[in-house]
Amino acid sequence: MKAEKEFLPLSGYVMLAVALLLIIPSIIGLIVLKYLFLLGLVFIGVFILVGFIIVNPNESSIMVLFGAYKGTIKQNGFSWVNPFFTRKKISLRARNLDSAPIKVNDKIGNPIMIGVVMVWKVEDTYKAAFEVDDYVHFVDIQSEAAVRKLAGHFPYDDFEAENAEITLRGGGEEVNQMLEDEITERLSIAGIKVIEARINYIAYAQEIAGAMLKRQQATAIVAARTKIVEGAVGMVEMALDALSRKKIIEFDDERKMAMVSNLMVVLTSDKDVSPVVNTGTLYS
Repeated sequence: MKAEKEFLPLSGYVMLAVALLLIIPSIIGLIVLKYLFLLGLVFIGVFILVGFIIVNPNESSIMVLFGAYKGTIKQNGFSWVNPFFTRKKISLRARNLDSAPIKVNDKIGNPIMIGVVMVWKVEDTYKAAFEVDDYVHFVDIQSEAAVRKLAGHFPYDDFEAENAEITLRGGGEEVNQMLEDEITERLSIAGIKVIEARINYIAYAQEIAGAMLKRQQATAIVAARTKIVEGAVGMVEMALDALSRKKIIEFDDERKMAMVSNLMVVLTSDKDVSPVVNTGTLYS
């Protein structure tokens, strides 16, 4: 497999001076002296003019002579090359790819929407020009394929995969690094350098988003209730211990159970409790 090689062109200013020295005196001699052989020098000068090329900063130009790769010009400025060279310009600037979210299936089959943002640039102009048909389109297709492959290796979250060590939603930098490595490997054939790649959008697909949101809310409510019950039990225990230790009041088992029940209702209720004042005795 061939690789990029640098081509060093001639100075454009020197060759421009040569072309002018051939064209201007020859035209004057042709008009004044009527020497027809000077017409050949004019043609040579015009032929030299065809070889001028301008390469801007962070750009390159590939030189091909009758199907043979001769090198890549990365030297910026005004230059001259063989007029028979076929030239193809390739930008070396960094580019952004902000892909629209696509629908894929995660490891356990849930449809999700996922999108990536990537920064890339051409590193090997030979591979970009000759190893693939259209390197920009190649980047789009292979980045999407890498996202689909990554999504198929991990679950979206750990609701249904409780033993999952890595999830797409919670994997963070680890998942992004795997994505970057996968895209880098796929784009190496085209001479593309991946500067950064990361997931910038991830969510359940629309058809299951509502159900999954309810599930997440239910999980959050259960977790909150668990904490509330644990705290309420501790508070009831503290209250009974304090009353018993300070001998403020003595409870039999039945009244102790009633007090525990009332305190648990008060402490764990999600609404304000309306107290009932007992104006009689404790047992009536």
